[in-house]
Amino acid sequence: MPVQHAPGDRLAMERRTIEAVPDTERHGTPRSQFTLWFGANMQITAIVDGALSVVFGADALWAIPALLIGNVLGGIVMALHSAQGPRLGVPQMISSRAQFGVYGAVLPLVLVILMYLGFAATGSVLAGQAVSEMLHINTDAGILVFGALTAVVAVTGYRLIHIAGRIATVVGALGLGYLLVRLFTQYDVGAHVGNKGFEAATFLLAVGLGAGWQLTFGPYVADYSRYLPRDTSTRATFWSTFAGSVIGSQWSMTLGALTAAVAGKAFLPDQVGFLGDLAGPAFLAFLIYLVIVVGKLTVNCLNAYGGFMSILTTVTAFDRRSRISAAVRAAYIVGFIAVSMVIALAASDDFLTNFKNFVLLLLTVFTPWSAINLVDYYLLSRERVDIPALYDPDGRYGRWNVTALTCYVVGVAVQIPFLATKLYTGALTKKLDGADISWIVGLAATSALYWVWARRTANPPAETIHPTSTQGDGRAAAQVS
Repeated sequence: MPVQHAPGDRLAMERRTIEAVPDTERHGTPRSQFTLWFGANMQITAIVDGALSVVFGADALWAIPALLIGNVLGGIVMALHSAQGPRLGVPQMISSRAQFGVYGAVLPLVLVILMYLGFAATGSVLAGQAVSEMLHINTDAGILVFGALTAVVAVTGYRLIHIAGRIATVVGALGLGYLLVRLFTQYDVGAHVGNKGFEAATFLLAVGLGAGWQLTFGPYVADYSRYLPRDTSTRATFWSTFAGSVIGSQWSMTLGALTAAVAGKAFLPDQVGFLGDLAGPAFLAFLIYLVIVVGKLTVNCLNAYGGFMSILTTVTAFDRRSRISAAVRAAYIVGFIAVSMVIALAASDDFLTNFKNFVLLLLTVFTPWSAINLVDYYLLSRERVDIPALYDPDGRYGRWNVTALTCYVVGVAVQIPFLATKLYTGALTKKLDGADISWIVGLAATSALYWVWARRTANPPAETIHPTSTQGDGRAAAQVS
């Protein structure tokens, strides 16, 4: 049975890192996944993501359903990752060692770290602007204040992050709901919607923006479901995560698409200021800035926490540890946040734009990673994993899995001709009038190749093997269930 926690434990610093969570420490219900992911998506970067679909040429009438399709498709992939958490009790990128090998999993991890560092930096800029408006300080000082808040929550860990998600759920629903009402009362929205016909290229771009948004959560989504009891319903975990993430992101993106439709490109240079002005009187503007900070705090804590877990997973692949001290854990997180703030403070407008484009290009690496992880876990291994072997390079999964790594590289390569970014536009994309279908190609090609090849090489256990005790060096003994 899960251990009972006193109310004061909610603010106690998390002890676990990348090791498997024992059954005695499992707690909570799938509802916690809904509030976490709903709150994490009710924030300004998601609003901007929706606005981009209109800025890049789509009519809001077509952009909104396209964003919904993308969110649903990407949300399915994201929620399937989340459903692994209660079954395995380990972080998402640790579980990927079952496909790539203990050392091989480091390859996508390096790119994961870069992406979350980029999202943390760009998010700090937006939140810093909101803090500066609230406290009447300059943006650099606002970034530092926001960074300190992020460090406190992320270092405290899992429980406080979930509390932040619940707060962001309520605050975000009220704040973004109010902004949506204000948008319709202050602008003639109907006059700015439905003025363009259907265009396949911009429609697919909006689908890609929605899907790409969801896919970025894949490498760490199970980090926040791994504390749920082992017997938690897989279906309940899936639907709670899916509903929270898709409803939250679609709400924000719809607001963004409509805002861009009525404001045009005037929204993008100062997203925070525009939303503050839309709110109305100074007091209400202050509350909207607070909504922005709370929403960004939740998702930036996910970035910092996930970035730390990814760094630790990379380092421990080579020293075989599965546990570190609280002080080292805090140092990792604070270091990650400090680097993201340095990037945010040093970034010029042009650099920030280029950096965001680089981060978006990195999304190419997550489609084949998700395909391999999900095909292996659900179709080949059928949810059977040797958990102690995830920490042992000499164990069942070995150091490198050539099959998975080859499929991964091929999955990235086949997307290149279909990319449509400011950094690179593929040859086939030009023939498709600029439509970016790279993630669809990558998902389909990688899934098919891995399914055919890995069926001959997969070696799952007959039943899932769980750790039963932790030895002095951090490695775990095993038990079959």
